[in-house]
Amino acid sequence: MTRLKTLFDEESKANNEQLGPSSCSNVESVERLNEKAFPNGDLYVGDFKEILPHGKGKYTWSDGTVYDGDWEAGKMAGKGLLIWPSGAKYNGDISGGYLHGFGAFTASDGSIYEGHWRMNIRHGYGKKKYSNSDIYEGEWKEGEHEGKGIYFWNNGNKYTGNWKRGKMHGRGVMEWINGDHYNGCWFNGFRHGNGIYQYADGGYYFGTWTRGLKDGKGLFYPAGSKRPSLKKCCTSLGYDNDHKTTLPQCSSLHLEEHIVKKPNIKRSLSEKISVSGVLKGSGRLSSKTAESSGLSDSGREFVHHNSSGTFSFDSDAGQSELQENTAVIYEREYMQGVMIKERIRDYNKLSKKAEKKTKFHAKETQKSSCVGFFKGHNSYHLMLNLQLGIRYTVGKITPVPKREVRAADFGDRARITMFFPKKGSQFTPPHKSIDFYWKDYCPMVFRHLRELFKLDAAEYMMSICGDDGLTEISSPGKSGSLFYLSHDDKFVIKTLKKSELKVLLKMLPKYHNHVKEHENTLITKFFGLHRITLPGRRKVRFVVMGNMFCTELRIHRRYDLKGSTHGRITDKDKIHENTTLKDLDLSYEFHMDKSLREFLFDQIADDCAFLKSQQIIDYSLLLGLHFRAPEPLDGLVEPPNISPNMQSSPAGQVLTADGEVLFPSKGFVLLAHEPSSVNTDPGPHIRGRALRAFSLGNQEVDILVPGTGRLRVQLGVNMPARANHKLPQDESDSAEVELFEVYDVILYMGIIDILQEYNAKKKAEHAYKSVKFGPTTISVVEPELYANRFTNFLKQKVFPEQP
Repeated sequence: MTRLKTLFDEESKANNEQLGPSSCSNVESVERLNEKAFPNGDLYVGDFKEILPHGKGKYTWSDGTVYDGDWEAGKMAGKGLLIWPSGAKYNGDISGGYLHGFGAFTASDGSIYEGHWRMNIRHGYGKKKYSNSDIYEGEWKEGEHEGKGIYFWNNGNKYTGNWKRGKMHGRGVMEWINGDHYNGCWFNGFRHGNGIYQYADGGYYFGTWTRGLKDGKGLFYPAGSKRPSLKKCCTSLGYDNDHKTTLPQCSSLHLEEHIVKKPNIKRSLSEKISVSGVLKGSGRLSSKTAESSGLSDSGREFVHHNSSGTFSFDSDAGQSELQENTAVIYEREYMQGVMIKERIRDYNKLSKKAEKKTKFHAKETQKSSCVGFFKGHNSYHLMLNLQLGIRYTVGKITPVPKREVRAADFGDRARITMFFPKKGSQFTPPHKSIDFYWKDYCPMVFRHLRELFKLDAAEYMMSICGDDGLTEISSPGKSGSLFYLSHDDKFVIKTLKKSELKVLLKMLPKYHNHVKEHENTLITKFFGLHRITLPGRRKVRFVVMGNMFCTELRIHRRYDLKGSTHGRITDKDKIHENTTLKDLDLSYEFHMDKSLREFLFDQIADDCAFLKSQQIIDYSLLLGLHFRAPEPLDGLVEPPNISPNMQSSPAGQVLTADGEVLFPSKGFVLLAHEPSSVNTDPGPHIRGRALRAFSLGNQEVDILVPGTGRLRVQLGVNMPARANHKLPQDESDSAEVELFEVYDVILYMGIIDILQEYNAKKKAEHAYKSVKFGPTTISVVEPELYANRFTNFLKQKVFPEQP
């Protein structure tokens, strides 16, 4: 029986010793009617069954701990009252010697918990009032807040939403006593993902956050402005409730109902710096939730656009007044809390733009036969069929003894086929989808590729086939393909045309050799090739690929770069948060370490040589940028949520209690590679070793990213660079201001779309477009010219040598 008298006494450590009656049943003792005294000073008075306490009884330990309640066969069981010498007490259900069921526990510090228990641990629904008068009411798991719950701070702040491991995590609403509200995504105790922040004066900001700081694009509506439909607001920023945005937990916000209507006032408090209004959270949860509860955004809006078109600090005095129902709104972009760009927009024009974009999106969806056919329930069935098929194939092929790949393992005839009836069969389980036929191409080859890429079969299957399922994402290209993303962001599944499948099967032997010989290859990693045949003989082909942007860092920009110019620009009205931009949209050039650049172009040369040998064209470099907050305006960075166990250093850095720098001022730092200090698990995109940097004496390097941690630098993953913004000669939109010219960035990249052969159809397209647009500007050119142009463009325009 567990010794409960010390389990919840914070002054005396928890232990698992046995209670007196059961452990001392064989110890010599003095016994009277309904009373037993033990040599160690313990005393039991109550009912017995034979020689064991059974029924009602009171047990007093020699140190003063008392239990008065029900007993069964020598153990506390039923209902009872436990009182510790420290003053702590428990009154409620007990089972088998453990606090188990429903009960109330009062700690020696005055905190009170009333709710469910499991094996001495708070588990289930319960309410706790802390000694500082904070209150949490909601679900518990293994002694921590987990599930849905409400937390009330003693200063009047309140959080309502989801919790995980004692921290705000998932969807939730934070309400500050000053009237500010935040409704959106949380991660590990921080605002993280999509959300809406409403200020007490009626202004609000819709955008994205990363670890508590605004990060990415958003819309700010000053107090007195007309409140738009949030559906239009989402569309303007590129968020679609039907598709994944930033976090799986918060893929659909539906925030309209949570906006608190405030009376219009002329003075825009949401545009001020109200340092005096900053509200610190409870110290009780300083290591858990207080880091997110401490600061409302009314004290964190550090820059605003004034009438002269410049940016300045705001102050309480001299605040300009806004007219009621103003139509002016602000499109803003932040990087780790620093506002880097602002564009003044007219609300009416923005609304028309959103409506136009919605209609355009619907029209494009209808044009695509693939997307149009597999919408709604059909898309769900397709995802379920994929999971069933992949689970079957991986489970069937994994037990086969490892061996070298043979010539017979390639080609259309190397396949596994199976029929999946809805009711199940001898070989397949029953399922909730429709009947379908499954075909897995070259299973032994792709198993060997997964082994080359160091992917564990069980983890691969759980990523794609786990209970969390797949998420459909919108197609970034013109192909009309469907894209699915695994729940952990590691894998992308794309539908293929029949011609693309044939090209992949044809090149697979050479592709296998290429990735085997070049562990740092930037070419897309393929992990599986499948086909589903639906009723009516409709065939859908899929390829499973590694996600090049699988990272905990936010990808602020995405570019698809080919080196051609015709049609390689994006309409400004169609650009949103997740738009993949093109060659002529690129307004940066990137300078990187000399050795890193050499490694990059050596590998690009090898990869292009392979693609040229396979007569492949139309491929591109998919480039993702993570910007660090610019150093010139470090003073404008929103401060992190500081909990009471943190302090500030003289240099303005935030330190933990042990003196560790939490948010250093620098963008990032290169360090000598230490395998024990970084995550060395293979990613879905790269498996190569750490790269060497010239600036560190050609040592293998890691990168230290403030607020995130230490990351391994590999080719195409976590590559540091300096981005120089190329200012345009003629700024056509005077209402848009770019605040910085130089940024520290972290690059993610890979070569994609490698399944287009230079066949007779493409040769005819080349002849036609060469006459109409010129032979050097178009994308469709013969493979050798394509490879040379592609490489030269990257060398000269994207990653030029340091001057």
